[in-house]
Formats: sequence, structure tokens, C-alpha cells
Amino acid sequence: MTINTAYGLNMDLIEKKFAWKKEQAQGREESLFAVFEQNLSEQEKQLLQFLYAYMPLHDLADYEGAFFLQHIREVLQVQADMPWGSHIPDEIFVNYVLPYRVNNENIDHSRSVIYEELAERVRHLSMADAILETNYWCHERATYIGTDIRTVSPITIMRTALGRCGEQSTLTVTALRSIGIPARQCYTPRWAHCDSNHAWVEAWADGKWHFLGACEPEPVLDEGWFRLPAKRAMLVHTRVFADYNGPEEVTTTHPWYTEINLLAHYAAVKPIHIYTIDEAGNPVVAEVQFQLYNSAEFYPLTSLMTDDQGRASLTTGYGDLFIHAYTSSLWGTAFINTNTSSELTLVLKSHNTPAYAEHNTTHTNPNILIEEWKMTPPVAPIIDSGVKVDESTAHEHMQRIKAGTAIRTAFEQTFIDHTQAGQYAEEWQLPRHRVWNILQTAKGNGEEIAAFLSECTLAERELGLRVLESLRPKDLTDTFRSVLHDHVEGVISLDEASHIYSSDWDQYVLCPRIHFEMLTPYRKYFANQWDTEQQQAFRSNPMQLAAVLEQEITVNNDIDRYTGMATPAAAHQLGVTDSVSRDIVFVAAARSLGIAARLEPLNAIPQYQLQGTWHSVLWKQDQSTREDTVLAPTNGQIQFVRATDASEVIAEYQHNFTVAIFENGIYRTLDIPYGEKEVYQQPYDVLAGDYRLTTGTRLEDGSVLGTFAYFKVQPEQQIEVELLFRTEQQQIPVLLDTLPESLQQYMYSLQPEDDNKDQKEGSILAWLEPEREPTKHLLRELAELRAELELWEGHIQLSIADEQEYGAVILDPLPSQSQVAIDPQYQLLDQWSECLPSLGGDQLPVVIVVDAQHKVRYCLQGYKLGTGKELLRIVNGMNAETHQAKS
Repeated sequence: MTINTAYGLNMDLIEKKFAWKKEQAQGREESLFAVFEQNLSEQEKQLLQFLYAYMPLHDLADYEGAFFLQHIREVLQVQADMPWGSHIPDEIFVNYVLPYRVNNENIDHSRSVIYEELAERVRHLSMADAILETNYWCHERATYIGTDIRTVSPITIMRTALGRCGEQSTLTVTALRSIGIPARQCYTPRWAHCDSNHAWVEAWADGKWHFLGACEPEPVLDEGWFRLPAKRAMLVHTRVFADYNGPEEVTTTHPWYTEINLLAHYAAVKPIHIYTIDEAGNPVVAEVQFQLYNSAEFYPLTSLMTDDQGRASLTTGYGDLFIHAYTSSLWGTAFINTNTSSELTLVLKSHNTPAYAEHNTTHTNPNILIEEWKMTPPVAPIIDSGVKVDESTAHEHMQRIKAGTAIRTAFEQTFIDHTQAGQYAEEWQLPRHRVWNILQTAKGNGEEIAAFLSECTLAERELGLRVLESLRPKDLTDTFRSVLHDHVEGVISLDEASHIYSSDWDQYVLCPRIHFEMLTPYRKYFANQWDTEQQQAFRSNPMQLAAVLEQEITVNNDIDRYTGMATPAAAHQLGVTDSVSRDIVFVAAARSLGIAARLEPLNAIPQYQLQGTWHSVLWKQDQSTREDTVLAPTNGQIQFVRATDASEVIAEYQHNFTVAIFENGIYRTLDIPYGEKEVYQQPYDVLAGDYRLTTGTRLEDGSVLGTFAYFKVQPEQQIEVELLFRTEQQQIPVLLDTLPESLQQYMYSLQPEDDNKDQKEGSILAWLEPEREPTKHLLRELAELRAELELWEGHIQLSIADEQEYGAVILDPLPSQSQVAIDPQYQLLDQWSECLPSLGGDQLPVVIVVDAQHKVRYCLQGYKLGTGKELLRIVNGMNAETHQAKS
């Protein structure tokens, strides 16, 4: 074994993986590997080989060798320059400082940009203080917003001053690594006690890993609002792009990356063991998914392969999990309660045995099986204040938070405003409201978008605006003019006769966006791949285009953690990619030739439109891996039916129900639009096959009452499936029967003077931290429920600690009865805490509901998605009590 003494790398293994990657990347050999012909030091050569060895295919497709060499040289220079560089162990350095990528973000030169801003600010500090200071810097650059799942680059976050938690943590890890401090993004893939997930940061200082909330500074390490929710997690992990041999438990061992288990840093844990056997009782080597209910589906927290004895083990928390194991021909599922069980033996049956076939059912349709279940998360921890700091440190911290917010706000004020947008619109002879909508969405990228429209000719400008309007909001923040010009010019260059009719031409021909890939130029590239005669043949029969692409692209789904990330032209040039990226290449090439194309909405199957009808592309490569011999996908329909006893429940996709098709031993959730409510109006065209409908009702303690409905969709037939929502009678408790006189007077003061006090329906009181993600979630939920909450005639009082935070609580989207109040240092909240024993520590937000008789009926402290719906249930219940009393 050849070992590099500088970094402890297993060069024999690395050289083998490097050689394999080089073979895959022959289509871009010059762009990627010519850098090895330069005068490299042995250290640079080995580190460059290390990066290539574990690099995703999509990075081989999208970036140049010069980029990676420059990255290594900058990292080594930072290591030499920063005072802690020589103190970092080799294995920590190569895994947590050297990598150019954090997760699945778009890559740019952000580390060198951040270093220039940050290095002198932290150079004189200890490692621990430098970590804290870096997070203050990140807070100055970005705050939280919920967005789509594409992860933008750190520079884009800095340009827009906004990012979701996965993007904020990417920025923070990148910032720490840019100054030579080891850092990693860690996350709970899904929460157990509420929907959604969360990502944060761990940073290494002087021999120990510490956690911190990304872009949410604290005055000390190992503190953050997520500290208490993380005690209820069932898994917290991070990803390392290497064969990792560190001290943590490995949850996923993959040839090209490793996932490690960090849960023991945050919560009480225990090991559980899963055994997979066949129906004869023999051990089976199978893939085991440890799944958790979240967003109305069962999401795999992680997957492990069983050994030759059929055993797989995981260290997890004290709650329920759903175990799904499968092989190429067998599968099985079962629930496990880790509070009471440490082992589960799972009998696997044939894929050809549908879930409903072995059970008796009293359902009106004998081919529908209804199964009820309940999932329980780990119990809520006792609320505490965490790490205590002295008054002086706390005061300084709050001043720095205000100063950071002011810096970020001042930057946001440099974005194009309404007046400037109007001037541009007049200059470009375009409608004002359309131009303003684009430029305000682009935020810090607005000048780039404006430059694009300015450079368009008068004839191109309307088309350019339509291209911009076809994009997702996030696209406007990181798409550059060169990309946009390629797409406008590519459409204009099409012969008029080549425009195949489509009722959605802007969406399926003009639009550059296909899936969640980074937008890049590709129309000119694909237009130059084939001569005029070939292009016309493709337009007449787009399956000929698919056949050509299938010859030119090799599919490998065993390399990249995330599929569909390669950009179309680069993936085609590389010649090897994952199946989703291959599908994206087809759609991009088709649109470049004027053929309407898309990824079908429910199943992401590539399709083209011919004579007004959508046709699915059938790849021979995919057929060879399928168990059946179907030559083309066949469709049926699902019609959702309202259950007679569930009229009060509003069905919302991925809020309280999902539907999934059984494919190759696992269930794949259909991509019905998130939050869709009009689900009873028309049938859904779906692939024929076996399905599982999942419905769930999240209870106040975080547990879920749910059902599975297993059924089959026959080709060219429609099946009706009831949406059955289990409910549990939840009484509205009285947490405090009599308020102190001072708080009663305060409650009266909330009511406008001309209100009839006898008609008052109570109040919702909330104490907020506008700069924190939990508060932003609460405000968003209140805004989403505006219409429903306005039917309730009570008051909503939102308290903040400082007048400077007023601008962060925008009342316009909130229910009309909302108002903002100042509670200096949360003094009034302290009075409430004295009479409500459940309140403790300093976790915010705090939400209290008081009824018309001044009785406290609800109290929540800390982070919990779904609080808005809980509040709606409480106030509606109080209304019902009032009406019942009057009757």
C-alpha cells in the first residue's frame, strides 16, 4: 500500500478510482486532465487525484481541471497563512477543509472571494472565536427564506442575502473552510415530531467538533434554537466525499462517498438490529431503508445493506421507524418502536405479490387494503436555557445582531427599486408591472438581468422577457446574461416551419428550465450537433432523437448521490451521466430544435409533444433493467374520493396525504404539486401498477395517526380511492384558569376601544425573534392561513424585543387582526412565565392562546412546524365552545 506521509492518503486506492474516473471522462479529457501535464508538486498531484477520485460525474461534466488545480493551490496557501493551519490533523484537513463542495450546491469561486473579506477579520483570534466571528459575518450576508430544492452557490446567497437552511449551512461551511477551519454540514434528513427537516454546521476547533446555527450567531459555541428539537431526531448525519475511516458510525458506505452518524452528539440513542429472511426462513442480503413519516410520506433517513446473515444495525433515537427492505426480487415492511424493541426480523416476499393480495379486506373494493398505524416520535425534552453567558456578553451579542441586520438591510437597499424598474421598462418599451416583478425577484442579480434586457434588440426584448417569466424565482437570482442570450437567440434562429405546435409553447419550448439543474447555455450547442436534414427528421419523429442520444450517452446511476444535477450540454459532451440527467439532455435537445418536450409532472418521464399529444420516451437501457416486458408505459387513472366522515378535513398533497407507485421493490412518491388541494376535481393520469396511498394526521405531541391504502391501477381503467383521514378527539385544555389582574388588564388593552367586550373571542399572543428561522416559519404559516384566521374575530399580538425589528414583521400578508408590539427584553413574557409552569428557558417563539374568559388554552415554546394549523384548531374549538354555551 502506498501512503502519502503528508496526508495519510491510500494512494493505491485513490489511483485506481482516479483511473476509473478518467476512463469515464474521455469525452472531456483535455478540459479535465491537461492540468496534470503542468509542473505540479507531488503534493498537488496527489490531492488533485484525490479530488478526481471521489468527484461526482456531474462535476466531471461541468467544470474544468484548471478550476480544481487553482482550488488546491488556494487551499494550501490558506493552510500556510492562517495560524491554525499547521495544527489540523491530516485526516481532518483532507475531509473537511480540502473539499471544494459541501453538498449539492452549484460550484463557484466563493472560497477565494470569502477569504478576501474574512481572513483579516479572524486571523488574530483563537479557532473557537474565529468560528463565532465567521458566523457573525454570515449573518451579515444572509437570512432565512424557504425556497425550492435546488441549492444555489454561496456567492448567490451573498448576492441575494437569502437562503434556506441547506443553503445557509453551505455558505457557513464554505466560509469556515475558506479560512482553513474544518467544517461540515450536518442535518436531520427529516424531523420525527413535525414535518420538514433542518441543516446546521459543525466546526472543528482544537481537537473537538462544535455545533452552530448557520447565519444565526450565538455568543458561544454548541448553542442554537435547534438544540432542543434535535433531541427528538432519529438521525443526524453528514456526508464525506471519500472512503472515510473516522471515529463516527458509518450509516452509508458507498464507493464514492460516506455518510456518518452524528446523532449521539445531540440526543439519547440506542442501537437497533434488523434481520431480513425469505419465506423459508433463510437469511437474505437486502437493502434496508430506515424510514420516517414526514410530509405525508415515508422518507428513508438512511439505507444499509444487510450482511450475509441478513443483519443491518443502526444507532437511532427513541421513537418509531418504518423499516422497508428489498432485493431485486423480494421486499417487506414493518414498523419498529425503538422504545420497546431493539430487533426486528422482516420476512421478504416476492415483488409480484401485491400488498393487498394476502389480506382479507372489508373495503367495498376487494382490491383495496386499508391498514391503520400510528407513529410516535421521541418525547419532547424539558425546556432549558442552554449555555449561560454573562450580561455583558449577552448585551454585546445583541448589539452585534442588530449591527449585522443593519449591514444586510443596507445591502438589500442597493437592489433595483420600483422607480428604477419603471425607468427601465419605459426605456425598453415593456410593461412596467412585468419588468418590476422580474427585477425585484432577481434581488442582487437584478443588474445582470437588466443588462441582458438592455442588450436585447427591440425585436428580441419581448421574447427575452417571456424567457425570464418562464423561469422559477430562484433562477432569476443566479442566471447570467450569456445564458439568457443563448436561449433567446436559439429560439429566434429556429426556422419558422420548425415550430411544432404546442398549446404551452413558452413552457415546453421557450423555457430553459427543465428540472433542478443549474441553468446554462445549451441551445446553440445542440443546434450544432446535427445537420438540417437530421434535425427535420427529429422533429418529424422525436424518438429518432432519443435513439441517437441513447447511442451517445452511457447511463451510470451508481456514482452520484444526487441525480439530475449535470447540465445538458456538459452531460452530452462527457457522454456518461445518470438516468435523470440523460432525460434532461433529451428535453434540452428537443427544445433546442423547436420540439415541445418536458419531464412528465407525476413521474418525471421524458416526453415530447407531437400533433398536440404527449408521448413518453422509452429508453432501451431502462427496459433492460425492468422486471416486466412491457414495451411502452401504460396509463390508468386515480380518482380521489372524499370520505363521508372526513368532510371537515382539507386534503393537501404532501401535507396530509401522498400516493406512491411500487417500482423495483420500493415505493416512489408521485410528484403531484406540493400543497395541491383541488384533488377531488378530476382524475389523475398515472402509470398502471401497484400503489400505496398514505394519509396522516399530525397530533399536538408530534405523533401521527395514519392509514395505508394499497391498490392496483389497471391499464386504461380508473380506480376510485377514498382519502381516509383518522382523527382523534383533542380537547382544548385549560392550562390556567385565572390570569393575574395585571395580565387581565393587559388582555383588555389589546382590544380596540369600540369593541364589545362580550363579543371578544380571545387572543393569540406570540413573542418572536424575527431574525431566527423558527419565527419566520411561524409568520409564514400565519400568512398561509390568513383567510381561515380572519373568520375568527379574536386578536393576534406579535411581540418583539426592539423597535429596530419592526421591519422584519411585515403585516400585509398576515391576518388583518394582527398587530406588532414592543416587549423590551421580553419583560411581559417573564410575567407570563411566572404563571405558566410549562414555560422555561429562552427558547422562542412563545405562543399563547387566551379565550374570552381569560383562560389560557394553549402554550407552545420553541420550534414546531405546523403551529399555524394547531392555532386554527384551537380558535375554532373555542368558537364551538362559545356557540354551544350560547345555545
